[in-house]
Order: sequence, then structure tokens, then C-alpha cells
Amino acid sequence: MSPPKPTTTILVAISGPSCSGKTTLARLLRDALTPHAFILHEDDFYLPDSQIPLVRTADGRELADWDCLESINVRALEDMLAHIRTTGSLKSGFDSQEDQNELGTVDIDEAAIADVKKRLKGAVKDGVRIAIVDGFLLFAEGMRGVRDKFDVRLLLTAEYMVIKRRREARKGYVTLDGFWEDPEGYVDAVVWPNYVKDHKFLYKGGDIDRGVDEEKCRELGIFSAPVEVRENMTKCFIWAGNVLIDRLKAL
Repeated sequence: MSPPKPTTTILVAISGPSCSGKTTLARLLRDALTPHAFILHEDDFYLPDSQIPLVRTADGRELADWDCLESINVRALEDMLAHIRTTGSLKSGFDSQEDQNELGTVDIDEAAIADVKKRLKGAVKDGVRIAIVDGFLLFAEGMRGVRDKFDVRLLLTAEYMVIKRRREARKGYVTLDGFWEDPEGYVDAVVWPNYVKDHKFLYKGGDIDRGVDEEKCRELGIFSAPVEVRENMTKCFIWAGNVLIDRLKAL
């Protein structure tokens, strides 16, 4: 009997602001690449609820800040990525809290993406494992050590009002110690300001309203989603699938 072929692991990052479609895209890609792919969520590396930093808002409230770098156990995330790189799998016994959070109905045109799905499966060679990691801070400047570990980096973008509408429509989130629901005004006080602070270096002149700085993204090996795929998961999947197909073919 010949020895098994060594595992080649591809680490794929999907990042962007809260509610930009990261987890939806990750799950669609995972399903299209089954059994070769699996998902890891950055949200599974939140610190315990009692250790989430507090922030004082402009109106004097003190709120838990779930959208800052200090709320994430970065060391544990880096250790998991190193394990995946070596073994092509998650650590034994790892349990995802994020998979308990519902995303709602996904509106996608199966006929339109059928060709991309077929080409994705055809591009995966024997022995290749694909870890799809989604998270809102994966490309932040303060996460360079994490960002540099990925082979494929996909950036989703969305306008402020879209993020606000989607986030405020969510019922809440399962946490390590319970359940979190955003208090009133949380997007304006915490979510959006944090995203801007941590990611403005990826945008023209540091201004998110001016759009992505494509030159900076190329420098960092980040593929930025075209504007036309915003709020259209069918087009987003086709774009991401084609980027991944090119990477798989290059192996």
C-alpha cells in the first residue's frame, strides 16, 4: 500500500464590516467545496463575556465593546491557524458558538452559480484541504500577524446604511457565557466607528466613503469585491468562487 499523499492546506480569509455577508459567503463556499472545505469563525475567539472591554459612549452610557481588537483572543486564533496549516483540520474537540447564530434566508440564484460550483469542485486536487475563515478584523492593521497567514484574502464592503439596517435587524448573538443583543444606537456608537478606525488604511485617503484603495489592497494581496456584488450574494459568490478557482489551479 502506497503512503497517503501529504495534505496541502489553503487558508482563505473573508473579511469586511459586520453584516457585510462574510458568514453567508463562507457557508456557501464551504457547501460548494464539501468534503474538501471547512469553516472557522473569528467570532469563536471572543474572550469570555466578563472580559469584553467597556467603552463610554457620547451620551454617557458604558457598553461592552464586541467590535474591537481587544475583545478577541488573537493568540488562540493564531494557534488554531497554525494547527490548520499543519494538519488540514480543526483542533480536536473544537466547538463553534458562531454556528449557532442564524443568518436568515439566503437569496441566491442556484442556476446562475451552477457553473462556478462545478469548476470549484473540478479545481480541487487530491490531498487539498480548504479552511475558510470569516471575521470582521482579519485584515485590520492590528492583526497583521493573522492577515499574513492567509493564502487568499477576500474583502467584502458595504455602505454604512446597509450595515446599520442589517445589524439592527438581527435578534442577537450566542456568546461564550450567554446571549448578546445590541442596545439601541450600538451601530453608531460602537460598530461602525471601530470598523472605520481599524480599516481606514485600506480606503482612499483613509476615507471609507471614497471607496477601497485598490493599490493598497494589491500590495497586501487582498481581493476587494467589486461594487456591483454588494447586496447580491449570487454575484458575490461567483466573484469569490472565480478568485478561489484561480488559486486552486495554481497549486
